[in-house]
Amino acid sequence: MSLFNLTYTKTKLENGLEVILHRDDSLPLVAVNIWYKVGSANERKGKTGLAHLFEHMMFQGSENVPKEMHFKYIQEAGGILNGSTSFDRTNYYEKLPSNAIEIPLWLESDRMGFLLNALDEEKLENQKSVVINERLERYDNQPYGLAWEIIVKNLFPENHPYSWPTIGFKEDIKSFTLEDVRNFFKSFYSPSNATLVVAGDIDQSETLALVRKYFNEIPSYETPAPPASVDFQLSENIFIEHRDNVQLPRLYLAFPTVKSYQPKDAEFEVLSDILSGSKNSRLNKRLVFDEQIAQDVSAFQFSGKYGGMFMIVSTAKPGIKISELKEKIFEELSSVSSNGITETELTKTRNGIKSNFIASMQNLDNIADHLNHYNFYLNEPNSFEWDINRYMSVQTENVKDVCYELLNKKYLELNITPKEN
Repeated sequence: MSLFNLTYTKTKLENGLEVILHRDDSLPLVAVNIWYKVGSANERKGKTGLAHLFEHMMFQGSENVPKEMHFKYIQEAGGILNGSTSFDRTNYYEKLPSNAIEIPLWLESDRMGFLLNALDEEKLENQKSVVINERLERYDNQPYGLAWEIIVKNLFPENHPYSWPTIGFKEDIKSFTLEDVRNFFKSFYSPSNATLVVAGDIDQSETLALVRKYFNEIPSYETPAPPASVDFQLSENIFIEHRDNVQLPRLYLAFPTVKSYQPKDAEFEVLSDILSGSKNSRLNKRLVFDEQIAQDVSAFQFSGKYGGMFMIVSTAKPGIKISELKEKIFEELSSVSSNGITETELTKTRNGIKSNFIASMQNLDNIADHLNHYNFYLNEPNSFEWDINRYMSVQTENVKDVCYELLNKKYLELNITPKEN
C-alpha cells in the first residue's frame, strides 16, 4: 500500500456529526481532532473575532467539566491538546495514550452539547480581556504586526469574508455580549456542522460505539448558509504606506490568485519555493546573498475556501530604499516569466515538498488533521496521494505561465516604514 493512501471509514450520526476513523497501530496513541465549519469568514462586520474568541471560550469549562479542567484531564492522562482558528474553520485536538480514548471524547462531547449552561458574564469578560491582550501583543504592539490586517482589509473587496483579520478588531471584541456568544454557538457549534476524526491505535467498531455513546444525543441546530465569495481582480494597483515603530522598512506585495485546490494553486506554491524556499532560491540568492540589499525575503501562496493571494515580503537592509527591493523583485519575476525555470530547480522543489509531506505524515496529530482538512476542502479524507501528485505533475512551463500571470495582475503594495522621530 502506498504511504500516501490511508484507509478510513466515514460515518454520519443521526444528528449530522461526521465521524472519520483511521487505524494506525504503530504506536499505542490516539489522536482526536474535531473541525467545526466556522471561522472568521462566517462573521460579519461589527462582530469580527467571534470565532477566535470561541476558541478561548471552549476551554473555559462546560456543564460537567469545571474551568481549566479540560487541560488537566488530558495532561494527567499523558496527553497534549490545543485549538486553532482560521478564516475557514475552528479545530480542537488531543493526542494521548490510546487506553485513555474516552477522556477526549467525553470532553469534546460535553462542550459541544453542554457549553451554553456554563457560559456566564465573568467568563466572557475574562476571555475578552485575554483576546484583547493577545491582539495588543501579536498585532498592535508587534513590529510589522498590523501588516496582515492592512493587506486583507484593502486587497479583498468590502464585505468579502476575508476582509478582516481572524483575531477581529479591538472595538468589536470589546462590544461582544453574552447574547452574541450564545447566538454564535447555536449558529455554528452544532454536530451537523462538525467533523470528528479519531486516528491511531483503535478498534474501529468499538470506537464508533464510544462516539455514539458520547455524541448521539446532542441535538443539532440549524446552521446559516456559508458566506458568498466572488472571484475578483483589482482594477488598479493599490499603494499603502504605514509608519510603525520599526527599525527597517519592509515591502509587501499581494496579488489576488486562486482558492484552495483550484487549478494553478499548486503551481503558485511551486513558484513561491523557486523564489524563496531556500538559500539558493532566486530572490534569496540575489537580494540577501549576492547584492545584500535585503535582510530577508519570502514568497508564499495563501489559499482558502473563499479566496487566495500570492505574497512577497522583503525587509530592506539599512540605507536601502523599498523601491530598490521592488525593482529587483520584479526583475526576477520577469526573468522567470520570460525564460522559465530549470529542471534542476523544479526537481529540487518537488523533492522538498515531497520530503516535508512524508515528514508530516510521521506524526499522528498531522494525519488526523490532514484527514479533517481534506474532508473539509475536498470531501475526501484520503486525498494524500492526489494532493502530492498536484505538485509532482507541475512542469517548468506551468511555473513560467503563472509567473507571467502574476506580472500582468494588478496588485497591492504595502510599505511599512520607520516612524519619523
